[in-house]
Amino acid sequence: MEFFNQHTKLFGAALSLFLSLTLVVAILPAWNNQQNNKPLPGARSLTADEMEGKKIYIANGCVACHSQQVRNVDMDKVFGDRPSIAADFAGVVRTDLWSNTATLMGTERTGPDLINIGKRQPSMAWHLLHLYQPRAVVEQSIMPAYPWLFEVREKTGPEDVEVTVPDKYRSGISGRIVATKAALQLVAYLQSLKQQALPDGSPPADFLYKKEKTGSESTGNSSLPDGAQLYVQNCQSCHQANGEGLPGAFPPLKGSPVVNGNDLDLYVNIIMRGYDPRPEYASMPAIGLVNGLSPEEVTAIINHERSSWGNNARPVSPDEVKKIMDFILLTEKQQ
Repeated sequence: MEFFNQHTKLFGAALSLFLSLTLVVAILPAWNNQQNNKPLPGARSLTADEMEGKKIYIANGCVACHSQQVRNVDMDKVFGDRPSIAADFAGVVRTDLWSNTATLMGTERTGPDLINIGKRQPSMAWHLLHLYQPRAVVEQSIMPAYPWLFEVREKTGPEDVEVTVPDKYRSGISGRIVATKAALQLVAYLQSLKQQALPDGSPPADFLYKKEKTGSESTGNSSLPDGAQLYVQNCQSCHQANGEGLPGAFPPLKGSPVVNGNDLDLYVNIIMRGYDPRPEYASMPAIGLVNGLSPEEVTAIINHERSSWGNNARPVSPDEVKKIMDFILLTEKQQ
């Protein structure tokens, strides 16, 4: 009992036990994880602007509503190409000496998961408009607007990035809406969020609880993926669920001469390489190349668009699309 009467020994023993447990329970497992989990090949660290954008993302509460992890259930497949793995987060470092935001995996998903948003939605114009007024691109969105990330100016300079905002959402503003440096940094961070491909020969984990596949509703061809779902994943955020787009921002597909026309070369090139010939609309990014769409997926999207919203053009075949895509991919490799 003499031991319990000497506070120095008692305190020293308690401290030693605490430090030993900390070493065994926390430090050694963390160190072991660091050795076993390395960033995937091709993964890169955030640039200075992207890191500042991450801080803005945290400061504005984005982390409260958006997760950054794709679970291994089929309902999460719309957010990423594969379920998330530890290596996806192995290269993330502390924000600074005092702030440890190693990962922003989130605790709830009020809004969509963002771990692959840089690949799903690479367009800077879309991100800026979404930040300025989310309802402009997603009518049913409950996300708050962030107008303080933008300025209104009478004239724009050569380095200013003007945001194309439809008149409906300008709230009587007559000047030019310009993105601040903070807005551009936040968008840079969002565009950096991309799932890295696994090393060659490494199969991704399977998505669980899959729904029964029904084939393409647009063509009735069971060999094609679901064109409606692919449209939601790759096109709907800009062109809208009703195919009418957004006046002054994104063009309509309903009644579009490109969608209903016979120039399949132009159609496939727009999907694969993007499009930017019209000053009244924001530029379209190279969705097909960025998202690695297959000929079957591009075919399913085209057939869905050509048979929806009153469009009534003939369906196209994967062979037709593949010939055009092979030439596009060959040209891209030569550049």
